[in-house]
Formats: sequence, structure tokens, C-alpha cells
Amino acid sequence: MMKLCYITAMSGILLLLLSLSCLVATVPPPVPCRHCCDHLEPAEGSGAQPRSYAPEVRTYINMTILKGDKGDRGERGTPGKAGLEGPPGSIGPAGSKGSKGQAGLPGDPCKVQYSAFSVGRRKSLHSLDSYQTLVFDTVFVNLDDHFNMFKGTFICHIPGIYFFNVNIHTWNFKETYLHIMQNDTERAIVYAQPSDRSIMQSQSLMLELELSDEVWVRLYKRERENAIYSDDVDMYITFSGYLIKPSEERE
Repeated sequence: MMKLCYITAMSGILLLLLSLSCLVATVPPPVPCRHCCDHLEPAEGSGAQPRSYAPEVRTYINMTILKGDKGDRGERGTPGKAGLEGPPGSIGPAGSKGSKGQAGLPGDPCKVQYSAFSVGRRKSLHSLDSYQTLVFDTVFVNLDDHFNMFKGTFICHIPGIYFFNVNIHTWNFKETYLHIMQNDTERAIVYAQPSDRSIMQSQSLMLELELSDEVWVRLYKRERENAIYSDDVDMYITFSGYLIKPSEERE
């Protein structure tokens, strides 16, 4: 009986010692006092123990647990800056034909251009030692004064195609020799040989004129005796011309 009591007492002592040893092991060692600027490790051989640091503890919070209800819609923000221009897109399909529009207002009438002249001479003319221009003293028609009576020339103000005609009366026993001229170029001749009978001679042609071109009649110089006849009673010598088609209408 005494032996059993001894064993029970010893067991209780052992349990008490084990409990004390566990308590001693869990107590942390004392931390020496250090200044805030004392950041250096202790020098070797000083016998001081290096400082031990407690592990850093970071708290993690699961935000999904703390998520609340959906809030109200906020106010519309200000528009952002325009972005870069994108590349051109592909051409779309052709659209359907639209409805017929209303008729427009009537336009202005087409501008018709005219140019015409007809002149005559009542005096006879004999050849000189040089070429001379056949001038006229009577006007039948002279639209817009395109024919210069002083110079005896028609001046083109409207480029286009023109018709010209010249009529003369020959002189007995004298040659008749004239040219229809375009600027300085001979275009057509009016000619009659010497004869004991005088006759009427005529020449016609069409010319394409540019602006400021001149058309006139030239009497040949006196290499051979030549002349044209007229008087104050009848009109024997005439020169006429008119515009057939302006150049603008032909383009």
C-alpha cells in the first residue's frame, strides 16, 4: 500500500516538472534596449548577441466577403479626346435610283452672234506702180462696224467660218486683175483678159478666220495695164461677207 502511494506521488512530481519546462520554453528571451540610431550589428568579440526580429505579420482581408450592394449609376463623364482617323473603309454597294427631281427654271436664250457687211464703189480705179487696196464709198450693211471703210478691210471680231463675195466690172481693152486677201496671203483671184467689150466678173469663197484677221481686195500693180469700171449712176463694184458659223458653236 505504501509502495503504491510512493509511485503516485512521483508521477505527480514528474508531470509538474514537465509543465514547468514547457512554460519556460515558451517565454521569449529578453530584448536588450537599443537606440533608434543604433542600427549596426554588435562588433565581433563584444560578447553581445545579435538582435533577433519578430516575423512580420500581414493581414489579408478577403474583399469578396466585404462586397456590398451595387451602387447607383454615376453622372455621365466629359467626352474624351478624338481618336486617330482610321483607314478608309471599302466602297459600299450602289444605292437604288432616286426619284426624278423637279424641272428647273428655264434658262436664258442662246446668244446668237452676227457679223455681216456689204459695201460698194461708184468710182473707177486704175492700177498704180504698186499694189493698192480697193476702198469703197458706199455702205449697204455694216453690223457693229466690223468693216473699216477708211482702210477698206473687214476685221474679224468673231472667230469662225465666213463667206465672201466680190463683184467688179471690167474696162474695155484693159486687163482686170485683183486678189481677195486674208491678211497678207492671196486667197482668190478676180481676172479678165483685155477685150473690146466690158463684162461683169465675180468671185466667192469661204474662209476660216481667227480673231483680228483682215480680209480685203487688192488691185494688182502696174506691170500690165489693168483697171475696173464704175460710175455715179449704177453700182458695178461690190464687196460682201458674213459669218456662217462661229468657232464656239463648232467645239
